[in-house]
Amino acid sequence: MHAPEQFDAGLMWFRRDLRCQDNAALFHALRACRRVYGVFVFDTEFLDPLPRADRRVEFMHRSVEALDADLRALAGNADAGLIVLHGPARTLLPELAQALHVQAVYTNQDYEPAAITRDNQVRGGLANVGISLRTAKDHVIFERDEVLSLSGTPHTRFSAYCAQWLAQLTPFHARAYEVETHAARLATRPEVWRTPVPALQELGFHATNLAQLALLPGRAGALTQWQEFAARMDQYHLTRDYPAVRGPSYLGIHLRFGTLSIREVVQLAWDRYRQGDPGATKWLVELVWREFYIQLLTHFPHVVEHAFQKDMDRLPWDHGPHGRKLFAAWCAGQTGFPLVDAGMRQLHATGYMHNRLRMVAASFLTRQLGVDWRWGERHFAEHLNDYELASNNGNWQWAAGTGCDAQPWFRIFNPTAQSLQYDAQGKFLRRYLPELARLPDEEIHAPERASPIELEAAGITLGVDYPAPIVDLGEARRAALQRHAAIQQERRR
Repeated sequence: MHAPEQFDAGLMWFRRDLRCQDNAALFHALRACRRVYGVFVFDTEFLDPLPRADRRVEFMHRSVEALDADLRALAGNADAGLIVLHGPARTLLPELAQALHVQAVYTNQDYEPAAITRDNQVRGGLANVGISLRTAKDHVIFERDEVLSLSGTPHTRFSAYCAQWLAQLTPFHARAYEVETHAARLATRPEVWRTPVPALQELGFHATNLAQLALLPGRAGALTQWQEFAARMDQYHLTRDYPAVRGPSYLGIHLRFGTLSIREVVQLAWDRYRQGDPGATKWLVELVWREFYIQLLTHFPHVVEHAFQKDMDRLPWDHGPHGRKLFAAWCAGQTGFPLVDAGMRQLHATGYMHNRLRMVAASFLTRQLGVDWRWGERHFAEHLNDYELASNNGNWQWAAGTGCDAQPWFRIFNPTAQSLQYDAQGKFLRRYLPELARLPDEEIHAPERASPIELEAAGITLGVDYPAPIVDLGEARRAALQRHAAIQQERRR
């Protein structure tokens, strides 16, 4: 971001930063411009491919409504607030900037390839009419080349990246941008744009079950969840792996849409980390994983469609009818492995999947079923509320053994053993697999091992009420090891 210089008018383009507080680009715009307008674009080029009932779009829509109200309150002016557009941002932004007679457009950096392409198109359109596009770092603590190895190359091992990330962190990096001190410069919208945020239906989308999920949008929703997690962060390292208990932060969607600032959460976690808090330490490391994957996407964009380890593109995935049938069973939560099925049903019912289950489900699809990780990655991308390309891609490639710092090729999660370890009493399984609810704790993790009497008492006929396992774990493990061993042998030649 350039040093402050006075402009008569500027335009703040909100995207994945749906808050007024501690917003880097908004702060820079307010410092540099006498008047600052705010705009949000429901970009059809990104929205049109999505399902018409999409929790993320509804969450974003409600967060935009909240941001509009927050901007007006911050300005102390009911005629301030957001200008809201619906269409392709690459053409609408230059048109709006020219109509408002602004000298600069401010926005926070987005690191995903499609967004970068869009931003370059906007930059070109603005340049054609003599307006600059100025971007700020807001979504991460460190970006691009700010954490490099001693040789000046990108880190490809998380342990080294994490150690350097923590060593480089200073109070400056977590300091909030004091937007409020310049709030008087928030401009009154021209009358033609003083319209309410369009209804969800006007955008071509329908309501989902978001309201029933206690997933509160906007800055207020983010603060509510942040305060709830902060009160139990010290137990995070003990509870995070157990899907039946409230262990995770559930802040992913707020960090993804920027209703919560990465700086405010890092500040508290870092303070506690320095005091030796093991829960805060573990959670801070999870935030570093998020940035590790973002910098990998920046430096190695081929990972979007290809394995990070390029020779792993030769793995013989099952793309045929049998593979498609296995994939369909996995998507539907009908594999016969309860922990995998419960996780998939949680995903479809809520748009969320517990992190331990994400690893188990991804490992099962790629290792035991031999199905291409890209199929699973796309399925998660369509359904996860907190979907971010970098993390989703990085975690899928980790599970498949194709990625940077990947799970070792010989380490294969056993879903039954994982179930016994992390949901011993079957509480989570019973929540999402009610057909198995009457099985004893010992048998619910592998119904095929239950006796005929136990199955009858529980009202279960395998293959009717619940599927028999679609693969034999022993045979599937051997096949997975053979697939990867062939690549390992080629590397040694």
